[in-house]
Amino acid sequence: MKRLFKIVLILLVVVLLIVLVGPFLIPVRPLEGLTSPTALAQENSQFLTLAFPGTDGIDIHYRRDGEGEPAFILLHGFAGSLFTWDTVFDDFAAKGQTLAYDRPPFGLSERLVVGDWTEANPYSPDAAVAQLFALLDQQGIERATLVGNSAGGTLALRAALAQPERVAGLILVSPAVFAGGGAPAFVQPLLRSPQLQRIGPLIARAFLGQGDGLESRAYYDASIVTEEQRARSRLGVQVENWDRALWAFTSASQASNLTDTLAEITMPVLVVTGENDLVVPASQSIALADDLPDADLVVVPACGHLAQEECPAAFMSAVEAWLESSAILQSRAIAP
Repeated sequence: MKRLFKIVLILLVVVLLIVLVGPFLIPVRPLEGLTSPTALAQENSQFLTLAFPGTDGIDIHYRRDGEGEPAFILLHGFAGSLFTWDTVFDDFAAKGQTLAYDRPPFGLSERLVVGDWTEANPYSPDAAVAQLFALLDQQGIERATLVGNSAGGTLALRAALAQPERVAGLILVSPAVFAGGGAPAFVQPLLRSPQLQRIGPLIARAFLGQGDGLESRAYYDASIVTEEQRARSRLGVQVENWDRALWAFTSASQASNLTDTLAEITMPVLVVTGENDLVVPASQSIALADDLPDADLVVVPACGHLAQEECPAAFMSAVEAWLESSAILQSRAIAP
């Protein structure tokens, strides 16, 4: 019995050493061939520096066009970029001033890494809301309709709860509300442990480095994706420090926990979902529309997670009908 006890004890010590020390023995070599966001800028790219506490500012990649009211802010999902709105951007801009931006740490916005901030993590959900309103302030936009896809929809809801007086309405495209959207509270200390901080960039590379793994699930018919769209979707993993920043973002992620607050969303909402969405099932978007006090629902047939990309005509038809039925477009008529 004593011999068995010793064997078990030795095995436990070995396992503990592997868990505690092993990650520090794994080499994390820098990625080669990465460059600055500005070197990857596209024809419509614009950059600004957004003030954020505890940092020297965050360089944000954005696109803006259109004039007057209403204003539309386009928010992409996890690992996406403002390019997801390319197909419908001009349609929104024809209706009012429209702004799309790369939410840190995605797209061509700056990749802050641990050590670049001295206060709260700039990748937390609260920080994302603060950055959204700071951007609106900097751009002189007092009130806007927030258009969010997937995790961008979650951000739109958080923003509407934080400052409802500044949100005229919400257009939520397959919003990731019931799908989680972050790590549970009990997992967060593990994500921030020195061991996972060490190997976190390797996990990020495995997830996004060789292809984001989402394309086959995000589209009902992935064959419609053009080479230009594929190239633009890969720009984010050509930016220096993308892997370290992605792990810093992952470490700061939190589950959405919005279900108990949905009754507080009193502004008009349009929920759009692809009937064949494999990322956020249509049933979840339908349930969300049922739970919101003033929501319309449109289910787009033969369409996946990115309705604005895969089914732009049906998406904009739903948006235009909703705008006409709501009071949002009236602001253009009464604007001085």
